[in-house]
Parts: sequence; C-alpha cells; structure tokens
Amino acid sequence: MSAPYILVLYYSRHGATAEMARQIARGIEQGGMEARLRCVPAVSAECAAVSAEIPEDGAIYATLDDLKHCAGLVMGSPTRFGNMAAPLKHFLDSTSNLWLTGELVGKPAGVFTSTASLHGGQESTQLSMLLPLLHHGMLVCGLPYSETALLETRGGGTPYGASHHAGSDGKRALDEHETTLCRALGQRLAQTAQKLGS
Repeated sequence: MSAPYILVLYYSRHGATAEMARQIARGIEQGGMEARLRCVPAVSAECAAVSAEIPEDGAIYATLDDLKHCAGLVMGSPTRFGNMAAPLKHFLDSTSNLWLTGELVGKPAGVFTSTASLHGGQESTQLSMLLPLLHHGMLVCGLPYSETALLETRGGGTPYGASHHAGSDGKRALDEHETTLCRALGQRLAQTAQKLGS
C-alpha cells in the first residue's frame, strides 16, 4: 500500500492552472504529505477521437483509483463562463461508483481556478467545483482570512480557494500573493488530512 497522498487533479489548457497545481503540490509537501499531480484529457467534439494514454507533457491522466485511494483532493480548472471546464466535469461525471460506495466521504477537499479577466467568474467556478465534492461527502477546506495574502491580493485569491488572474492572453504569471495562497491551500489540505487520519 502506498503512503497517503493528496490528489492534485486539474485541467489546464494554456498552462496557468497547471502552474497553480505545481504550487499547491509544493504546499502539500511543505505540509508533510505526498502530492500526486494528475490531469484530465480534453473532451473532443468528435465521438471517435481518443487521446493518447499518456499526455505528451505535464501530469499523467487521472484514474478513478487515484481518486478512490487519496487522503484528500484539491481540484482545479480554468473558468468557462463562470463554471468548471467540460473535461473536469466529464471526469467527475464518471465517479458514480465512488459515490455509491462512499469512498470519498469525510476526506478533505479544496479547489482552485484561473481566469482571463479579473472578475471572470473565479468564485462561481470554485462553487461549481465544490458541488460534486459536497455530494461525495467531502469536507471543504477554503482559505481563511488569517492568510494575509487574501487581504492584500490585487490578482487572484478567494476564501473559496486559490485563484489566479492569467490575463486575456493567459500569460500573466502567478504573482507573489497568488503563489502564497496556492501553497497555503496545499498546506492546509495536508495538515487537515493528517489530523483526520490520526
């Protein structure tokens, strides 16, 4: 049996959400747990289209076993009209068996997102991701205002989870506050999972 880990599950099209995932993973490891980075493949409009089993770069694709055996979950998506991206929703729609058996009940979970515009639906996207996690019986971990970067940020950051303003071209790098909040979310999830596991 492998060591307990926090699953960092995400979809990223232009790389901003993937960079957030890496920063959250650093926070998880700073919090004393293993981070397992996994992504989901794009959804194709062509019914017969099939992605390669292993992506060309970045994290490998998530399996239901990655989700089933995690000690906690942090999930990220770019915003799509104030909602999570279809590939992440498609993956979550395949988790009915985990719901039926209660595999995720009582495990801590958090969310993160990246948007093109400053008010591009960060909070509503995070809320859309929390809904299926609540249905799975997971325990939601947000970011408390004791994280001073949450009060000082000029880019991303919400009490619902980490966020990032990537800019209209998607190339704005994570700023100091956004990076701090990503790592804080990872640490919080790791520490919560350890307390729940003891």
